[in-house]
Amino acid sequence: MESSGVKWVRLGDYIEQFRQKCANNKAIVSGVDINKRFIPTRANLDGTDISGYYLVPPTFFACNLMHIGRDERIPIAYNDTDKDLVVTSAYYVFHIKQDKCDEILNEYLYIIFSNKEIDRLTWFYTDSSIRGNLKENRFLDIKMPLPSVAEQQKVVNTWRAFREIKEQNEAKAAPLMQLCQSYIQELKHKYPMQEIGPYIHRIDERNTDNKIKEVRSVSVSKNFNATNAKVDKNNLSNYKIVRENQISFVQTTGNEKCLCAAINHLGFPIVVTSVNEVFETDEKYLLADYLHLIFRRTETDRYARFNSWGSARETFTWEDMTRFAIPLPSIEVQQAIVNIYKCANEAKQIAEEADRLSREVCPALLQHVIHS
Repeated sequence: MESSGVKWVRLGDYIEQFRQKCANNKAIVSGVDINKRFIPTRANLDGTDISGYYLVPPTFFACNLMHIGRDERIPIAYNDTDKDLVVTSAYYVFHIKQDKCDEILNEYLYIIFSNKEIDRLTWFYTDSSIRGNLKENRFLDIKMPLPSVAEQQKVVNTWRAFREIKEQNEAKAAPLMQLCQSYIQELKHKYPMQEIGPYIHRIDERNTDNKIKEVRSVSVSKNFNATNAKVDKNNLSNYKIVRENQISFVQTTGNEKCLCAAINHLGFPIVVTSVNEVFETDEKYLLADYLHLIFRRTETDRYARFNSWGSARETFTWEDMTRFAIPLPSIEVQQAIVNIYKCANEAKQIAEEADRLSREVCPALLQHVIHS
């Protein structure tokens, strides 16, 4: 099958398996997440002999052929670092054959595996087991489009550009986020702790005319998300309205193990369930964004759980919130901290958008190369 000079080739003719044991029982073991990236494994390996685990050298790939049915995608990652990685022996480690390196680029192959079409194809090829395993021979028989190296390079250059934007902005965001939290921690030693009760005002505005249809829930990441609950949008009159710069929090902390509180910066009013609390701050003394930054601290989550009422749902009430004490510097200092956070958050959002675009634009560009 060929189109415009693009030939379709068998994957197994271009790659070969690699099985070299790490021989290091202190190595850091990696796994592959659903976004097809290497991440530190979450498995408890205490007392496990990992010397028999496999190395993944730079420019090599690792994939798990046993979880495709469950995840409906092939978990595969490319080691684009300059260090050897280590994965369990359950992974299939491979690299491009030496005599094929002048025909196919490593990054191009990774882009092929990042395509949702490959996820659908490998899922279709899985067996009938509970996990949905993909047999090695089925994996190697996959056909992939192979344009000229020059055309491959165009796709790779676009992918690299998005990746550079992502990495650069992630590198900016992390230290800025840390700076914000360090600054808040330092304020505890410079300013007396004050209960926020006098500076927050409870809001109970109901959607009585049922005009606002944007229903949101408060996530554990402390953002407003589209609700997963079945909601009759024609019957939202008892829901509470959350307007711009207002905060809503969930009174139960047990299941989530954190204080779920979000600030509305969506640009439009939303409604939340009537069991949520909604409030605004007195901006002359306490910025809502500054308070929300404090809500993001794990220390606040621990405080909310410790001070929740001991029931099956562990309730943190409005009265409990009013007794929450924070360092309260001048508005100018609060604004400076908020500005740093906004810069960090903007960099984080740019990184996320670059990552999203790389996953959408590169497959589209690949299709253009194949069919042009």
